[in-house]
Amino acid sequence: MIGISNLNIGMIIFAIGFALLLNYVKNKTTYGSDTIISVFSSIAIALGLAILANTGNFNQYSSYLVGDILSITDSEILYVFLIAIVVLVFWYFTFNKLHLISINSTLAKSKGIKTKKIDNIFAVLIAIVVMISIRWIGILLINSLLILPAASSRNIAKNMRWYHLFAVLFSLFSGIAGLIASYYFNIPTGSMIVIISGAIYFITLGIKGKIKEK
Repeated sequence: MIGISNLNIGMIIFAIGFALLLNYVKNKTTYGSDTIISVFSSIAIALGLAILANTGNFNQYSSYLVGDILSITDSEILYVFLIAIVVLVFWYFTFNKLHLISINSTLAKSKGIKTKKIDNIFAVLIAIVVMISIRWIGILLINSLLILPAASSRNIAKNMRWYHLFAVLFSLFSGIAGLIASYYFNIPTGSMIVIISGAIYFITLGIKGKIKEK
């Protein structure tokens, strides 16, 4: 990929460039982030499949579509551990700033917050996490894992801190439960994790409905 022999490094470099370009386009248009991300992800997936099909390497990398969590190596676990530390440090020091940027970027700028810099770092970190995880989860499922835990948390969280906490807990539970269930039901792990995440979403949606009725 992009002329680099180490596939993981090549994917990470591509992800960083992709994230920065996405943020640039987002800042130049009036469309929402969800729309921009959907457009870019659709184009990237189609472009990747076209390149693989043209070079005759599609079968070699077809596992990236559905993923295989059991293929993880010791070095990749180390990558995940290191990026997790970086993400936690970034989150700790920029939590309030990110919160304000997401609510009102203009107000954040007036407070002296470097919105573009923080937003770019945030996008790059997400892109790196996605690229590292994509081999185990799969291109077709990774977007679901980014959305479902957060959406489930939003259904029941009363404030931003609970929102973050529930999202992390739902992610951990889905991952562990999906891994165990996939073993016993002989279902691809990535798919099982997404199914459980989806079930959690509908459960929390039901809880949200009952809370509103009261």
